[in-house]
Amino acid sequence: MAYNESMVVVSGTQVSYIGHDCEDIPSFLGERFGGFARRLDLSFNRLRSLVGLNAFSVLEELIVDNNLVGNDLQLPRLPHLQTLTLNKNRLTDIEALLEHLAEVVPALEYLSLLGNEACPNQLVSLDKDEDDYQRYRYFVLHKMPKLKFLDTRKVTKREQAEATARGAFMKVVKPKGDEDSSDRPECHATPYTPLPRGSRDGKNHKGVFAKCRYVYYGKHSEGNRFIRNDQL
Repeated sequence: MAYNESMVVVSGTQVSYIGHDCEDIPSFLGERFGGFARRLDLSFNRLRSLVGLNAFSVLEELIVDNNLVGNDLQLPRLPHLQTLTLNKNRLTDIEALLEHLAEVVPALEYLSLLGNEACPNQLVSLDKDEDDYQRYRYFVLHKMPKLKFLDTRKVTKREQAEATARGAFMKVVKPKGDEDSSDRPECHATPYTPLPRGSRDGKNHKGVFAKCRYVYYGKHSEGNRFIRNDQL
């Protein structure tokens, strides 16, 4: 496919090739600008891979918003890259992505993944909420502790501490659909509640002290599905 070199916008060390529906990175970009470009913007194309970035040896900022990049993303090692935005692509596997980024962009400080299924918020699904997004942040910061900004927010010291302590357990696992509920051992015709039997009657309330084996994680909690309004 032929590309129009006149459509490249260059300002100092900033190179932009935006909105040209290219499916791969034109080779002339690396040949002409790879040696000095510190900022490269490839937004609003149809990129599925980023082959060709190895020519950009001093790149510090890479913008690949609104493309078709998926889980097969492979970046060359970019030791100077500090900013990477991959908003509105087709990324779904957050763990594989973070492990790859930790290996090839060790200096990364700013990462944005908004608009991807891998980033659980209401931009991609109305059934996601702030709790989902916060757990995602903890998990990302656990994998990439050098980040100073994630998506649109600055990383706080509290988030860093929480990510260090519990981030490994914060990966959001999507619950199976209702069609698979028959495979779950807890789903039977007999109603089940994690509450003690004595607490079901509002007139016969008893305090109960015991170790609870349920962990509440908001609306996605399995236990939460079995608590009726008259049991609260």
